[in-house]
Formats: sequence, C-alpha cells, structure tokens
Amino acid sequence: MVIFMAFLENLRPRQWTKNLLLFAGVIFAQKLGEPACVTRAFLGALMFCLASGAVYVYNDISDLELDRLHPYKRLRPLASGRLPVQAAARGCIVLVAFCLGSAWFLGSPFLGMVALFFLWNWLYTRWLKRVPVLDVMGIGMSFVIRATAGVMVILPACPGVSISPWLLLCTFFLSLFLGFCKRRDELLQVDTSGSTTRPVLAEYSEPMLNALIGGSFALTTMMYALYTMWPSTIEHFGTQDLIYTLPFVLFGMGRYLYLVFLEDMGGKPHEILLNDVFIQIIVVSWVGVAIKIIGI
Repeated sequence: MVIFMAFLENLRPRQWTKNLLLFAGVIFAQKLGEPACVTRAFLGALMFCLASGAVYVYNDISDLELDRLHPYKRLRPLASGRLPVQAAARGCIVLVAFCLGSAWFLGSPFLGMVALFFLWNWLYTRWLKRVPVLDVMGIGMSFVIRATAGVMVILPACPGVSISPWLLLCTFFLSLFLGFCKRRDELLQVDTSGSTTRPVLAEYSEPMLNALIGGSFALTTMMYALYTMWPSTIEHFGTQDLIYTLPFVLFGMGRYLYLVFLEDMGGKPHEILLNDVFIQIIVVSWVGVAIKIIGI
C-alpha cells in the first residue's frame, strides 16, 4: 500500500488543471448543452490526466540521478527511494496500456492523439528538453496535442465539429509564455541554490528569458485579439461581442506576470491556478462571459 500511494503521488495529481484544456473544444463548438459531448470531453480530460501521470513517472525515472541532487526534487517518491524504480516502471507500462486501451473505446481519432502524446513526450524526454527554446516549444506542442484531443474526443457525438487554427495558435503561444516563465524561475533558483536538474538552463540567461516572456505575452494576446475579430469567428458565432472577453485575457496574463516577476511564483503554474484568488476569479469570469456571448 505504501508503494501504491507513492506511485499515486508520483502521478502529480495536483497538475490536473493542465487537462482542462480538453474542454475548450466542447465550449467553443457550442456543445455544452449536449450531455453526450460533455461526457466525452470529461472522459477525455480524465484520460489525459492519467496519460500525463505516466509521462511524469517516465520523466522522473529518466532524471533520477539529477533529481537526487536537487534540493526539492530529491523529495519526490522516486528520488527519495520511497518508490522503487522497478515498481514505477511496471506501473508506468500498465498505465500507458490502460490509457491506450481506454482511448480506443472513445474512438480512433482520440486514440491517435493519446498515442501521439506519449510519442511526443518520449521524444521530449530523450532529446527536445536538452535544446534551448526547443525545450519550451516541445511543452507547447504537448498542449496543442491536448487541445486537438479535446476536439477529437467529441467528434463521434458531435459530428461536424472542426479544429480551429486559432485555438491551436492561442494554446501554443500561451504555453510558451508559461513555459518561459517557468524556465526563468528555475534559472533564478539555480543562482541561489547552485543546483539544477535541467542542464539546458546553462544555455539561458535572465535577459534572454525576459525577452522571450515578453514576446510570447505579446503573441498570445495578439492571437486572441485577432481570433475574436476574425470574420470567420464572427460568422461562426453570429456576433462580434467575443472581443469583450479580451480584457479578462489581458488582466489574467498581467496578473500572472506580477506573480512571476514580483512574487517569484513562476515555477509552478498549476499551483497559481489552484491558489491565487485573482487568477481564479479571472478564469471563471472569462469562461462565464464567453459562454454567455457564444451560447451553449
């Protein structure tokens, strides 16, 4: 039982918020009023929570020796020895098989996205995370896969739903913004503690990351603004009012920048969403106003 609980901890369940992205498809396809679509989106998000957990276990096995040298990561189940490597590897294999098997029941398009998610994260762990800038772009592509999966999973119940390139662009640039903020926090931690589990940080500098954060902030807000005003968006929703959701995006990202630069909280994006009341209010308000404007 102790090993099982340690394995569950290594799945990092507190990071479930990343997979809320799978609900974007059902929201912007205006299918929230259709129980079958919402149910499939929920099952898809659950499946990606488990798939993400399997990826975390694989990453921790790959980075085991480096994690043991880190002042915080050495406390993780694998690095601390509470979870044997052999048990973690077996559990990871079982979890991957379960995710692929369960995804098959949700349709071959969704199964393809789950398989691509595993393949992409294997590539990220083996190569991409060692290349500066490309390491964060690799994280961005994982979120693009999630966004695409959110559409693929509802297709059998909602035929005719298509993937918006704007959804993918906004997702990609937002994830770059969050990723570069995280790298900045990790770089500053290296400066104070002298240790890191990311050799790629040696290729970054604080001014470089500040520039990348500013650029990705501008691209994210620009893409979202263009999306709300684009003729195809107005035609699809039958309204120009989606532009009124833009202030929530600007305020939310501005609040995030404040937490990153003045509160040194960029290292755990999922914790900010779970703990910062302002961010929570902004996200809920954005979702509520968007649903009100576009309908369900």
